[in-house]
Amino acid sequence: MSMLVRIAQAIALPVAAVLVALICGGILLSLNGFNGWDVFSVMIVGVLQDTRSIAEILLKSIPLILIGVGLCVAFRCSIWNIGAEGQLYAGAVAATIVGVAFEGLTPWIYVPLVMVAGALAGAAWAGIAGLLKVYFRASEIVTTIMLNYIALIGTSYLVTGPLRDAASAYPQSARLLKEAWMPRILPPTRLHIGILVAVALAIAFYVFLFRSSAGYAVRVVGINANAARYAGINVGRNIMIAICISGGMAGLAGAFEVAGVTRRLYQNISPGYGFEGIAVALLANNNPIGAIFSGGLFAILRSGSELMQITAQVPQVLVSVIQGMVILSVVAFGVYRFRSASRSQ
Repeated sequence: MSMLVRIAQAIALPVAAVLVALICGGILLSLNGFNGWDVFSVMIVGVLQDTRSIAEILLKSIPLILIGVGLCVAFRCSIWNIGAEGQLYAGAVAATIVGVAFEGLTPWIYVPLVMVAGALAGAAWAGIAGLLKVYFRASEIVTTIMLNYIALIGTSYLVTGPLRDAASAYPQSARLLKEAWMPRILPPTRLHIGILVAVALAIAFYVFLFRSSAGYAVRVVGINANAARYAGINVGRNIMIAICISGGMAGLAGAFEVAGVTRRLYQNISPGYGFEGIAVALLANNNPIGAIFSGGLFAILRSGSELMQITAQVPQVLVSVIQGMVILSVVAFGVYRFRSASRSQ
């Protein structure tokens, strides 16, 4: 099979998945009295109409790309990390604690410190599930889902208790020190350096997975853990590497949300980025470079969904259903692609 054919197949399935979902969404809108074509025209044209709109798409794509890239690594190791949402919250909490604690630091030190704190917290939170899998054979699907709830409830407790801003009537933390804020790269828009970091890390993890011996070991464990163990590969260590990388990327996404967007911690700081990141990774066929584009696509869909509510007066429930259709379609096409690849082997 030629390289061009492989590239065409890799592109065709994700595009088909999104088109099927949008067609079904258009039919649903028509059944509810809306002109599906007009609504989607407004959605696509509206989100790309000016620099500010494009910057907002790139801003929303930062956590999606980071989480998607991390999940690409985990999924390549056959580690089904469903806990990116909780790992994002863990990273956001750690970034907040660090971001309000140290006065007098320069941004050159403070900004990287906040990023590292978020990434380490996310990796540690994911590492709990990794240890349970390695030593007790506990399903990472179950443990990461349970850890999601602990992280969300724990965050709610912190912003209503120990981390609550005493001067505010709402459950939120104090504002991060200005030196800890992510530098913006396209003023006066909100776009910050996170987009550059996300793209750089996507490229770095592509090289890690497909151009390094450590990444090769991760992929071999994902293909057949017993064969990897027979070949002398430390399966447990590679599981921990994969799930901690995944959690670290989600934690970094949480740090960027706190230090780059909200600048303080809230109870519901994520609109579901951790779960959308699963679809981002699947749409990218677990390729970190592909996660850049699939993360951007989901950011467009998220921005467009918001515009559908404001401009076309489409109810929130219909918007949520259409978003769900996109994710289900992506998952269905991903399963089809996986089964097709399995039959061909």
